[in-house]
Amino acid sequence: MRYTIIPVTAYQQNCTLLVCEQTNKAALVDPGGDLDVLLKEVKKQGAELESILVTHGHLDHVGGVAELAKKLSLPIIGPQIEDNFWIEALAQQCRMFGFPESASFTPQRWLNDGDTVKVGNEVLQVIHCPGHTPGHVVFFSEAQRLALVGDVLFKGSIGRTDFPKGDHQTLIDSIELKLWPLGDDVKFIPGHGPMSTFGAEMRSNPYVGAYR
Repeated sequence: MRYTIIPVTAYQQNCTLLVCEQTNKAALVDPGGDLDVLLKEVKKQGAELESILVTHGHLDHVGGVAELAKKLSLPIIGPQIEDNFWIEALAQQCRMFGFPESASFTPQRWLNDGDTVKVGNEVLQVIHCPGHTPGHVVFFSEAQRLALVGDVLFKGSIGRTDFPKGDHQTLIDSIELKLWPLGDDVKFIPGHGPMSTFGAEMRSNPYVGAYR
């Protein structure tokens, strides 16, 4: 499986194009906006989009979901249902943060901890990691040792917990109890900023690292 990180929106949110190299089937994870940019990359790679995967309901991650799903008749998969209140409030989120108005949506499939999703022949494990939002999920490829963590964890930082239904200790527990056991060699794509590894963050992240 190959991956391409495509920053979108004024928030430079990392939308990720995942492509199964055996089948050429693909998914976009968190298409927050700038659909012309995303579809140009899909076309450039000659990939066949089969689904939209969503980590959580914040507008910079889901602003383009409804339009993309309608345009290409794609199923929407994720997040966990406790983020439905964020998705239902998309219009209000857009007005509050000055984004173009985006339609809300209902996923074809809500996800739960322990579920799996497929991109072509590639299997991604679903890990429910609340704290930043209550229904946040992480997608993990055991075969690739790669995690798409949304806004749970960043290089040198963690997600905000001051939004409605965010909780700092819950987020810390999600990281330390659900992500760290996957292994320090796991590379991760965060919702914003550069990639890192769990091992590097275990050692040096001031919020969840060894010396915090």
